[in-house]
Amino acid sequence: MQRRAVAAVLAAAALLLTSGCSSGDGGTPGAARSTSPGRTAPESSSSGRTAEATPPAKGSVKVVRTVAQGLKTPWGLASLPDGDLLVTSRDDGTITRIDEKTGKKTELGSVPGVSAAGEGGLLGIALSPSYASDHMIYAYFTTASDNRIVRLLHEERKPRGEQLGAPDTVFKGIPKGFIHNGGRIAFGPDHMLYAGTGESGNRGLAQDRKSLGGKILRMTPEGEPSPGNPFGDSVVYSYGHRNVQGLAWDDKQRLFAAEFGQDTWDELNAIKPGGNYGWPEAEGRSGDAKYRDPIAQWHTDEASPSGIAYAEGSLWMAGLRGQRLWRVPLKGTEASAAPQSFLKGTYGRLRTVVSAGGGKLWVTTSETDGRGTPGKGDDRIVELEVT
Repeated sequence: MQRRAVAAVLAAAALLLTSGCSSGDGGTPGAARSTSPGRTAPESSSSGRTAEATPPAKGSVKVVRTVAQGLKTPWGLASLPDGDLLVTSRDDGTITRIDEKTGKKTELGSVPGVSAAGEGGLLGIALSPSYASDHMIYAYFTTASDNRIVRLLHEERKPRGEQLGAPDTVFKGIPKGFIHNGGRIAFGPDHMLYAGTGESGNRGLAQDRKSLGGKILRMTPEGEPSPGNPFGDSVVYSYGHRNVQGLAWDDKQRLFAAEFGQDTWDELNAIKPGGNYGWPEAEGRSGDAKYRDPIAQWHTDEASPSGIAYAEGSLWMAGLRGQRLWRVPLKGTEASAAPQSFLKGTYGRLRTVVSAGGGKLWVTTSETDGRGTPGKGDDRIVELEVT
């Protein structure tokens, strides 16, 4: 009853903020409905009528330090309230705490049920919006049958390796494959949980609004479709994606996403509720009014984008195959200048980017994922200062 009361309060507050999204057809399977839904609606988006500051066309990146090294297949990264970092290991299925000052690593424990193969395994991680009181960690991972999202209690007083509680399944049934498992999760400014999924190598899933593959999903922290979603009682927020790997919001609470192309164009997209981003009918800019064009695109050997973060008026995007960090300055939901690259080849494959505040970023490398450069060694977290 207490959870329902809290949910009702959240709903009332959110309805005052929502701009109102239209409803459509189609429910979506997959929510684990063992708990009561928290009901809120999306934040109003900026109308674009007020002037916005535009960052300089050219920026800069300064390497501050290596925060930690000796990591194996790091994938997701989240910052704890005290500044320490949590990092997932895709292949080992573990979550490790990194002391942000010393780089000391403490394994919290393993996530049961992870089935690591190909691009699948323990992927994205996010802290509950109420982490200070509930100590819940959310994780997206591949099992023997699907991709799913769980939450685990972080019990800091327990011994090393035993600090993760039993997983509570929040959402399940996302298609899995040897490739294109998506995996990025994040809580938005509206305190709703967003997840980027892939079409698992089955191209047709991306255009099927009843499928969970090739989508951005939006749900309550309990795994229910969020009120205000564009397709009625469905978690589907946008569709026509190939493999969403990055999610980030700007300072106006607008959502952006990065995704892999196939042979020609990788994409950075401004996400609109209900938007169709074209895959497999369109890759990159198509000019077809049925599909939303990306705000920036790259040849696949220059990017293969993974995580993204917003800092200093720009989006910062990690490149795997491209082995570099891209800066995309923004004016509203458009790129205000040509993308600019940094760190080309310096650290090899780059997987995740997280804002550290104050014009700083944390970036993880991905040299131990089976596609790295022989001899590059283990993986690390690097702190950058950016403008």
